[in-house]
Amino acid sequence: MSKMLNHIIFLILMVCCTVFFSACYTPAGRSPGDVVDDATITTQIKTSLLTEKVLTGIAISVTTFEGDVILTGAVNNSEQKTRASDIAYSIRGVKKVENLLKIK
Repeated sequence: MSKMLNHIIFLILMVCCTVFFSACYTPAGRSPGDVVDDATITTQIKTSLLTEKVLTGIAISVTTFEGDVILTGAVNNSEQKTRASDIAYSIRGVKKVENLLKIK
């Protein structure tokens, strides 16, 4: 009887561990740390864009996924578009920048 009880307890523990550890990842297979890293990159880029004098009054959206950054919005000239990319690339953790900014 105790051998059977040990097996049941073991199975219950295995199921609990499986459920617990599978809950630690997003549906895309990313850990909470990965999501936080992307959020941190996005925040740092947005902060840098807001403090850049060349980009004053320009609304630029920033999206980050696995270190890849996408910039969207509209700027007045090519200098602003290039500067936005340069700022994004300057942030630690950025792997790639896709600059989809449109010139008005």
